[in-house]
Amino acid sequence: MVFSFDTTYKDLDASLYSRVAPKSIANPDMLLRNDGLCAALGLDTAELNSKILAGQDLLEEPIAQAYAGHQYGSFTILGDGRAVILGEHVHDCNRYDIQLKGSGRTPYSGRGDGNATVSSMLREYLYSSAMQHLNRACHRRVHMAR
Repeated sequence: MVFSFDTTYKDLDASLYSRVAPKSIANPDMLLRNDGLCAALGLDTAELNSKILAGQDLLEEPIAQAYAGHQYGSFTILGDGRAVILGEHVHDCNRYDIQLKGSGRTPYSGRGDGNATVSSMLREYLYSSAMQHLNRACHRRVHMAR
């Protein structure tokens, strides 16, 4: 299976997201894929090609999320300036947002271009991987302490 999308976020009020399309890329290339994560999400890596992972072959209409908060002393509606949710993947009764980061402008980009460099994406990959393993180590310690 590639992805089993059921994006419940689109059932909310339309002011909480915007329908967007990732930036068009003629020949996307995959530099790295986390096969362990793919297996944990029940994904068939043979079907996961670079066009799907770059948002060029869409399985459903992507969105950018909006949110609100206080910034510089006043209340404002903000959002993901360079993040696009391709869909909400359902596996083993759990939901996972499948998201692109740095795939172009969204309505919340402000003056930014919404793009990201390879080095910034590799840094995010390393941080995410580290947090995943730290979470496992924490759960093991809690389990062993009981």
